[in-house]
Amino acid sequence: MNIERVLQERSGSKCELCGAEGSLLVYGVPASPTVGAEASIFICKTCHDQLADDAHPDPNHWRCLNDSMWSPVPAVQVQSWRILHRLKSEGWPQDLLDMMYMEAAVKEWAEAGSDGSDSSNSVVHRDSNGAVLEAGDSVVLIKDLKVKGSSLVAKQGTAVRRISLDPDNEKYIEGKVDGQQIVIITDFVKKVSS
Repeated sequence: MNIERVLQERSGSKCELCGAEGSLLVYGVPASPTVGAEASIFICKTCHDQLADDAHPDPNHWRCLNDSMWSPVPAVQVQSWRILHRLKSEGWPQDLLDMMYMEAAVKEWAEAGSDGSDSSNSVVHRDSNGAVLEAGDSVVLIKDLKVKGSSLVAKQGTAVRRISLDPDNEKYIEGKVDGQQIVIITDFVKKVSS
């Protein structure tokens, strides 16, 4: 039986990442310790194009990984983890990564083929003490901050959980204060150890 037929049966003729039907392609997951169907996934053209174009990912397309990351198929878990890892500066992918569970060997495979695009990014966010901030971290405000365009004053000592990072400016992070999403300058926050 050829790989495509095996993947078709395994996937129920649906994209193993987003669940779309039609125009499905065999995608070999890079750095696989195995070969054949175990090293491949069946994906739609949209997912394939997204994987091929690293420079312009559409983070909203990948919200489908909320379901596919729980697949019992190791190759699907690996590809889901890699995509989420690459997009973790968006904030929500970090939440999914925190929930995701993989066997040790599967996690090694995922990390082996990780492109590391987030670590090659030259923008490094640091708090007021110089500690490196990452997407999903929690911080505390070290002074009262007036929020532009609103009457809100974010008080010193306010905890901001699950921050997201501005990919273009090392001084800007985003987080929710009193239910409002705001931009915060990193000079006015201190990282909270988890």
